[in-house]
Parts: sequence; structure tokens; C-alpha cells
Amino acid sequence: MKVLVVGANGQIGRHIMSLLKENKDYIGVAMVRGEEQAEAFREKGMEALVADLENSVQDLTEVMKGYDAVIFTAGSGGQTGADKTLLIDLDGAVKTVEAAEKAKVNRFLMVSAFQANNRENWNSKIKHYYVAKHYADKALMQSELTYTIVRPGGLVNEPGTGEVSVGEMTERAIISREDVAKTVVECLQEKHTYNKSFDLVSGETPIEEALKRI
Repeated sequence: MKVLVVGANGQIGRHIMSLLKENKDYIGVAMVRGEEQAEAFREKGMEALVADLENSVQDLTEVMKGYDAVIFTAGSGGQTGADKTLLIDLDGAVKTVEAAEKAKVNRFLMVSAFQANNRENWNSKIKHYYVAKHYADKALMQSELTYTIVRPGGLVNEPGTGEVSVGEMTERAIISREDVAKTVVECLQEKHTYNKSFDLVSGETPIEEALKRI
């Protein structure tokens, strides 16, 4: 399976690329913003290409032709303003969905945000971020793509445990970025996650087992 990782240079994206490289079932290709980032992946024996989420849907469609799956884990980052959040986390995500449809990519995985589907649980300090995630997720759900939306809790850089809790939650908890990446990669061919969305936090159930319960 050939997988395009959009936002591969982010912390979760880098974990995903490493996991894909270790698995002979996948060919992971990093989509990044600059040639320097792309070269860093190539030096590690990974494929990479340069493309901009602010480009047109047609440009992104050309990039996505020939792929079996797209993983979207891009984000404008906490240091940018609401304008960049709208351009990347919302419009960039929606354009990626539209491009994937046009390029005949069947499988699409979205890394979203905890409880992005539930307005009552949004953090008022970053409401624009939740708005972006909410409507990007909706666009994916309304598409013809076979989707999975993963909504991780508070992200930490601790080593992953391989054990998680999934489902619809109201109490925010943490999860390591490594375990988010492991979950996303496990979802690629796990049919129980097809056309599903769920919150994801650390737990006591092995990832593979937890996903089969969805």
C-alpha cells in the first residue's frame, strides 16, 4: 500500500513515517513544505516530495495520483495566528480531501483533535482551532472516501505504551504522540475503523484489540 503522509515533518508525522518504513506492507511518502525537509527524510532512506497545502486542489490532485491512502496530520502550529489555522487546518485539509477524491485515492485518515465533534467540550482559548478541525472532519465524512478520523487527547512526547482507550469521551486525558502514530498506522487496514471517528487517549487495551471493538 502506497501511503502519502501530509504533514510528515510534524512530530506525529515523523513517527508515522518511521512506522511505515519498518512495515513491508507499506511504502510511505512524506509530503513536506520545503526541499530541506524532504532531503532529511531521504537521508533516512524514506521517500519524500515537496507540496504546499495553500496550492490549488488541482495541484494537490496531481501530487496524490497513484496513492492508495492519505494520512493527514498537518497543522499550522501553535505559534501561528487564526488565519493560518483556517488556511492549513481547515482549508488545507478540505482541499486534500477533495484532491484525494479526484485522484481516486480510496483510503483517508485524519488526525483531528479530542472532542472536535462536540462543541460543548471545545477549549474557548483555541476555539478557532476546534472550528477548523470540526469542519474539516465534516468535509471528510461527507466525501466518498473510506475515512477514519482519530481525535487524540493531550499530546505528550513520552515513549508509547502501545495501550490506549478509544471511543466517545468527555474527560480529557493525555496520549503519547508515538501511540497516536501507532494507532493511525494500525487503522490503515483495520476494517473496524472504516468510516468511523473516535477519541483516543492512553489506556490499558492494546491498540490492535481496542480498534477491533469500535
